[in-house]
Amino acid sequence: MKIVSMSGSLRENVGKKDAKMNRKNGKVPCVLYGGKDQIHFLANEKDFKDIIFTPEVCFIDLAIDGKQYKATLQDVQYHPVSDNILHVDFLQIIDDKPIIMSVPIKVIGTSPGVLRGGKLVVKMRKLKVKGLASVLPDDIKIDISPLDIEDYVKVNNLKVDGVEFLNVPTSIVVMIKATRGVEDPAAAEADAKK
Repeated sequence: MKIVSMSGSLRENVGKKDAKMNRKNGKVPCVLYGGKDQIHFLANEKDFKDIIFTPEVCFIDLAIDGKQYKATLQDVQYHPVSDNILHVDFLQIIDDKPIIMSVPIKVIGTSPGVLRGGKLVVKMRKLKVKGLASVLPDDIKIDISPLDIEDYVKVNNLKVDGVEFLNVPTSIVVMIKATRGVEDPAAAEADAKK
């Protein structure tokens, strides 16, 4: 998994007035939890571009006043009008403690259904998973090679060692949909028998 380095400085005051002043100076109020204590700190707004505005999932090496922490992004709050970052929550990663993350899916292979004119529909771009940080994948690969028209892959069809999927097991992740003018093989077979 990709690791991004980031630094921050401890916040002296944890109030609205102080947070507003820091935001004006290009600093984002943040909190790191999951360890022994919550750590309130400030980070430069520019440092978040490699973490938030990317489809990839990453771990963050946080340096806060000389101490190193391994963390993952948990939540981001945005201003409703300007879309500026207001606050960020980080979860400290502890090696023997499972974490919950959203991991992107990656479609691989070529579907015979698509080659015959069907349309690939990706219903879920990310899946919520739980596992130790050491076993979490960068992405979840879904092979569409066996899929024909009207075939699909559900969450419960996916397997990754050491990873538990938290989405509804019967949710469809990807499917091959029939488009207008394309015959469904099952319907064509039924018509041929008549």
